[in-house]
Amino acid sequence: MPRPDIRPAEPRDLHVIVQLIGELAEFENLSHLLEVTPESLAPHLFGDEPAAECVVGEVGGEVVAFALFYKNFSTFLSRPGLYLEDLYVRPAHRRSGLGRALLIHLARLACERGYGRFDWTVLDWNEDAIRFYESLGADVMPEWRICRLAGDALERYSDGERPSRWSPSAWLGL
Repeated sequence: MPRPDIRPAEPRDLHVIVQLIGELAEFENLSHLLEVTPESLAPHLFGDEPAAECVVGEVGGEVVAFALFYKNFSTFLSRPGLYLEDLYVRPAHRRSGLGRALLIHLARLACERGYGRFDWTVLDWNEDAIRFYESLGADVMPEWRICRLAGDALERYSDGERPSRWSPSAWLGL
């Protein structure tokens, strides 16, 4: 198999990145949440104020993987960090070293930028990924849980006219 090339994503990659995001959503059984289009993603990667960055992995000139990431911040370290939102490698290219190469690329980028850490999440049922990340020296932190407000719950919480299960009065039993 040819050696993979890793490079920053370009606007010409939007369609294949969206295809790969769709494949990732299918793998994670989350296709029902998928809303991304090349048009909706473009301003967030390539607009005046990008919210995220993306690198792609190419094999023989074909994009077969991506990693989408952004800067976060650690109050404890008082330094920015790199947060990997999603990494996906097409099944035919798994176990080829491409996933590892993408992670090394991002770790180097975090170090070059002076970031204090490099974070990502993994689904608890994805045992292959967990073993892979642990083999790289990553700590899988089972005591941490992701908290999220999205969609209707986010709207209800932000509207100021609660009470709902999200309101402080509900939390305090008032």
